[in-house]
Amino acid sequence: MSDTAEPRLGIGAFGARTRLSAKALRLYDRLGLLAPAHVDAVSGYRYYRADQAERARLVALLRQLDMPLAEIRAVVEADDGTGAAAGLLAAYWDGVEARIASQRTLAAYLRGRLSPRSSEMYDAFEIKTVDVPAQVVLSETRHTLQPELSPWIGASQGRLEAAAAECGGVAGSPFVVYHAEVSLESDGPAESCVPVADEAAARAWAEQHGRTRELTVRVEPSQRLAYTRITKAQVAYPQILAAFEAVEQWLRGQGLHQTGPSREIYFTDWNAAGPTDPVCDIAFPVTVSPVTTSPVTAV
Repeated sequence: MSDTAEPRLGIGAFGARTRLSAKALRLYDRLGLLAPAHVDAVSGYRYYRADQAERARLVALLRQLDMPLAEIRAVVEADDGTGAAAGLLAAYWDGVEARIASQRTLAAYLRGRLSPRSSEMYDAFEIKTVDVPAQVVLSETRHTLQPELSPWIGASQGRLEAAAAECGGVAGSPFVVYHAEVSLESDGPAESCVPVADEAAARAWAEQHGRTRELTVRVEPSQRLAYTRITKAQVAYPQILAAFEAVEQWLRGQGLHQTGPSREIYFTDWNAAGPTDPVCDIAFPVTVSPVTTSPVTAV
């Protein structure tokens, strides 16, 4: 049946049928989610078909889930009885639950940090210092937000280790340098690094391939690092923040000054490690100081 032959409902009658206000229906029209079947050219009055009521109710319910407009549009347009719409909704809600789980963990971390006994968060971290020699590294730098950080680290270090095989092999533990904060609002940059054995081979390789693969070669200077060792479970965000803060707090207590960006040093096979296995050092370059380098527990 054509639109002209099918009975139409005015916006008031249609709103009563769908339990939606005229204001909401006008908003859905403006957002491109539910257009009237006909708009009178003279009066501007909106008319709807009765069979648009189900779509109107669906849009209203999806908006209560805080679903973005583009995703609402995809769901209502896929609502054809094939199950595609249900699949889109399931995928969206999986993302919501993952975000809520992450926020729940962050809230628990912040409660501990804001409590009167917040210093106890750092008691489990043993801080040490170590002098490391200069090393040649292949590196890849990326501006990335926190949710994409972990996948990028794994992928970039895989690329760098493959390249290192042509540069005399990997000559030390891979590490990630944070030149600025990486969070939900700040995108770094972060620099993924793999030490290599042969500087000349590395520079020749980078000259040939680096521009297309966004890889560079640089010399990491000799330096003293203050660090704490953490387990695979502690690497998860936001738990890892406590380790960074423990080292920073220790530095202040020792009168040492940070001389370069913080870093994560991965010294073992990540995939083979269990949740309680040590896998990573959280480290800060510091000024050389006569302060003792014996292990100290953060307070």
